[in-house]
Amino acid sequence: MRVRVTTTILGITATLLAVPACSTDSDSAPSARTGMPVSDAAVLSSAALEARLLDESDLGSGYLRKPEPSSQHDDVTVIGCPALNELGGDAATGGSLTFPREAKASFTFGGSAVEVSEELYSDSASKLSDGLDRIFEAMTGCPTYQVVAGGTPIDMASQKLTPPRRLGDEQWSQLLTFSTGARSTVVKQTAIRAGSLLLVVSGSPALVDRHLDKALDKATARS
Repeated sequence: MRVRVTTTILGITATLLAVPACSTDSDSAPSARTGMPVSDAAVLSSAALEARLLDESDLGSGYLRKPEPSSQHDDVTVIGCPALNELGGDAATGGSLTFPREAKASFTFGGSAVEVSEELYSDSASKLSDGLDRIFEAMTGCPTYQVVAGGTPIDMASQKLTPPRRLGDEQWSQLLTFSTGARSTVVKQTAIRAGSLLLVVSGSPALVDRHLDKALDKATARS
């Protein structure tokens, strides 16, 4: 599965690398929950997914939605991870997936470069599960590697995380550390499949933890 480098992880890393790495502490622990009211057969359109994204009113004060990036993206080369080479260089950065039905939004917080992004996809449960599993397994299978994006070398470190509780039908989570020069940034990426819907929340670990449950509640709510 091909992924695009302009959105999600690499897109936010361009600004995150300008500030110190974020803390992994969250000031509000999500509540435990199991089972989401989404039918496996209910494949949603992109328009329906767009209506289920979080907005500023859901997130609270201090958040500002970013404009969607252009479709142009840098060439990406992976060094030191054959599994990611097989998937394509863009996969190494945890970029946007290529399922046909999608919606996404990114927000800055507190007027700084700290960001959180949300992506929603809808397809058959098997396609969502197989596609994301391949990418996450490849990324976390290489603890360290290097990405050259637009001529800029970025040292990468990946760490597979165990989701703290059962959410939806399947869960994936990882930490990515981006290092360039003396600067290093930690980005958390958590994905949850609930039936025919896939939610991916990425960004500052604290913001991902803070808004994951809220994003899942809105994404899986019945119309």
